[in-house]
Amino acid sequence: MAQELMTANYAATAEQINTGALLLGAGLALTSMILVPALAMRLGLSASLSGVLRIALMKASNRATAVKPVVVDQQRLLRWL
Repeated sequence: MAQELMTANYAATAEQINTGALLLGAGLALTSMILVPALAMRLGLSASLSGVLRIALMKASNRATAVKPVVVDQQRLLRWL
């Protein structure tokens, strides 16, 4: 019973971490699609430069939302429980 509660608690914590990563990724994607073109037009930047900025933000968004492997220490903790 205690093992099940600890495992459920660990799963809930992992979901919270993923939620934060998803929010960060969504924010970066939104920035690259809306704010960068608007600021580029306002500042008079070339299309190629704004495209590079958009690509960089989309890559950062992808990295933020990527699933990270479970750390070895966490695996050992789960085995111990």
